[in-house]
Amino acid sequence: SVCLSVCLLLALPHVSHGRGRHGQDMRCGACRALVDEMEWAISQVDPKKMIQTGSFRINPDGSQSVTEVPFARSEANLMELMEVVCERMTEYGERVDPVSDRKTYERILSRDGKKMDLSQTKLDTQVTASLKFACETIVEQNEDELIEFFAHETENVKDKLCSKRTDLCDHALYIPHDEL
Repeated sequence: SVCLSVCLLLALPHVSHGRGRHGQDMRCGACRALVDEMEWAISQVDPKKMIQTGSFRINPDGSQSVTEVPFARSEANLMELMEVVCERMTEYGERVDPVSDRKTYERILSRDGKKMDLSQTKLDTQVTASLKFACETIVEQNEDELIEFFAHETENVKDKLCSKRTDLCDHALYIPHDEL
């Protein structure tokens, strides 16, 4: 009886660690999928399309503080995209690495019609619901950072946002150690 209690106590941290890691895999996967979906949506906007921003008031000297910026990375467009981006998490499946047992999430619907290898991908409504909830939480808690990143950053957004800025992903999992 004492041995059983000790064995259970020793096993407990490993059980909770695995569950915690699954949650981290889910949050990391949601962040990375969110970045992919936002970048894809931004790339679909005509780069020539512009929007006026600033104040439309007339200054004392008769001028206006209005500037034109590309619509794709404007705050208005980014806010609109963030309202619907998590709906696309239903287009993702879960893949478990057989060696590390880590979970990753990948698109199950092709954007360009090319055939995709989904043989190792698990399609599960519970997984997509959890991924969507994780995505919505990330958007809600990091709205300002998301707008800032997508308005200005164009390179390595996934690593900068999901690892360095929000710490949602294991640094060592996606970034070489020399960059830490």
